[in-house]
Amino acid sequence: MASLKDMRVRIASTKATQKITKAMQMVAASKLRRAQTAAEAARPYAEKMDAVISNIAAAAAGSPGAPALLGGTGRDQVHLLLVCTGERGLCGAFNSAIVRLARERALSLMNQGKEVKIFCVGRKGYDQLRRTFDRQIIDHVDLRGVRQLGFVNAEDVAKKVLALFEAGEFDVCTLFYSRFKSVIAQIPTAQQVIPLVVEEPAANAGPSTSYEYEPEEDEILTRLLPRNLAVQIFRALLENNASFYGAQMSAMDNATRNAGEMIRKQTLVYNRTRQAQITKELIEIISGAEAV
Repeated sequence: MASLKDMRVRIASTKATQKITKAMQMVAASKLRRAQTAAEAARPYAEKMDAVISNIAAAAAGSPGAPALLGGTGRDQVHLLLVCTGERGLCGAFNSAIVRLARERALSLMNQGKEVKIFCVGRKGYDQLRRTFDRQIIDHVDLRGVRQLGFVNAEDVAKKVLALFEAGEFDVCTLFYSRFKSVIAQIPTAQQVIPLVVEEPAANAGPSTSYEYEPEEDEILTRLLPRNLAVQIFRALLENNASFYGAQMSAMDNATRNAGEMIRKQTLVYNRTRQAQITKELIEIISGAEAV
């Protein structure tokens, strides 16, 4: 059995850990507000961009001059998985959930005889995926030095992806990230971004509005589609950022509660051991006095 001194050291260590997790919880809560606001502000722009491109794409459907970002390469053999995760841990299953979704997609594609390439954005996803898919990882972007995410960060990633596509390195690109829903709910999401998936209008939506475009639809799409890719990646990074702080806040809250429960149990054991030791010493004193 551990000595009383060891128990006191253990209790003090657990209390110090509890203070750290409580502080991390408060910091995550403070940063979550800004991150959530940024993610929610990016959603309408990204959704409107999708709607505009879908409308133009419907008008350009079947056109021989349609950009490859919309129509694809005509093949479905090489898949690029663009996996966006966090740069740090201590956030529960946030990173692991995104990696699990990407891993399942990669294994499914490989079982179908497809070739898989992986582009990692974020250190945690890269560290986990390289254990299994080291040969498939073709690039890695580390954002640890970025204090505040900006559109330029998404543009840099988009330019690399577009360069790979133009070089014929892949046929289909799917973006993986975690969509922020609430502090306790983050939804791992897979979104195909190349070729762009154009949603069909609903059957009961009624007649659609007809537009005339200047310049032609193909030329507009050639300009819009690369920017849309950067917009979707930026949205994913912002959603990830909010999801990370939400997951970290929840994880640190659980850790603080668990530390409190450990302190209660350790203190109970310490008091019982101390009482038993005092009782033993009293018995020895009494027994010695009676012997005299």
